[in-house]
Amino acid sequence: MVRPYISEEVRRLVAKRADYLCEYCLIAEAERSSRFQVDHIISVKHGGSTTAENLAYACIFCNLQKGTDLGSINWKTGELVRFFNPRRDFWADHFQLAEARIQPLTDIGEVTEQILEFNSNERILERQSLIGVSRYPSAPAWQRMTK
Repeated sequence: MVRPYISEEVRRLVAKRADYLCEYCLIAEAERSSRFQVDHIISVKHGGSTTAENLAYACIFCNLQKGTDLGSINWKTGELVRFFNPRRDFWADHFQLAEARIQPLTDIGEVTEQILEFNSNERILERQSLIGVSRYPSAPAWQRMTK
């Protein structure tokens, strides 16, 4: 499958709209050495469009883990559940920051946290380090973490 072209103008719009945060884990792009990616929330493979409404700004870790998936099984309930959608969901409705862990609050939060591996050892250590120097959550991330 050929990757759809995303213009530099649309990339800038998506990045600015996201306040240069990963819209899934809320890490700031400035904290990572790798450039963030523009993610199709609903992948092209599943009929998603390459429009701003279907694009999210994502760190490489979240984007690689999500891939073209739309959701996953919540093993507590056995139900198929969609992932968190940054265009229609509020982060604080589905997650909360508990020290350096991102805790799911809903089934959507549960499957998103599970598949995107928010709480892998490396990512927790990264957040602990950033919390220790008052760089996580950033002010824009804090706004998304609170209602």
